[in-house]
Amino acid sequence: MNVSINYNGIESRQPVETEVDRLVGKLGKFLKTYSPDLVQLHGAFEKHPRKVEYTFSLNLSLPTGNLHATGIGPDLRMSAKQAFADLQRQVKKHQAKLRRDYQWKRKRSRFKA
Repeated sequence: MNVSINYNGIESRQPVETEVDRLVGKLGKFLKTYSPDLVQLHGAFEKHPRKVEYTFSLNLSLPTGNLHATGIGPDLRMSAKQAFADLQRQVKKHQAKLRRDYQWKRKRSRFKA
């Protein structure tokens, strides 16, 4: 997986980089079926100029589609966790759609009296 993260106006990057690396590893577990060269993850941290608020936006490019997630929080770690949680939810839904899980749903068995 190709990962590129931009830190716009962020001074202390080291604690955030370790958290982002951990979250990228968790996300990578869901993307094992794709070729690592074809998966690209782009992220950008931004600090709101007037508030104490950080925005983290993620773009995940897969061979089967593109996914986008945004996390807003009072600190960098919370915004990263929100964005990765949203992206993870989208990846699960996207892969379920590709597998056509909706066609394989089992019908409830009827109770015979």
